[in-house]
Amino acid sequence: QVQLVESGGGSVQAGGSLRLSCAASGRSFSTYAMGWFRQAPGKEREFVTAINWSGSDLYYSDSAKGRFTISRDNAKNTVYLQMNGLRPEDTAVYLCAAKEYYSASYAAFDYDYWGQGTQVTVSS
Repeated sequence: QVQLVESGGGSVQAGGSLRLSCAASGRSFSTYAMGWFRQAPGKEREFVTAINWSGSDLYYSDSAKGRFTISRDNAKNTVYLQMNGLRPEDTAVYLCAAKEYYSASYAAFDYDYWGQGTQVTVSS
């Protein structure tokens, strides 16, 4: 069992930056792939980025490429999402997810554990 707690959300103006963190409890964090998804009011949950167990494979949505960076620190059981150049359309609840068995995925249904999310609001 893995519990995930996100932090670092907030309100910023367009063009600003935020760094989200997701702290995992439980054993074997280093064997999990991790992902970030987001969900805006009235919209479907959307893939943002993912990282495999070792950090060697990274996946980004088209919207996130060039602006967002995912990373992980297995010694700290934490995954990060650095978001630069934020836009109003990035406004959403950002959720961290963990997937067993090493390899990352774009699909939300592949993930086994989810955090509660952290709100990111970008104003124009």
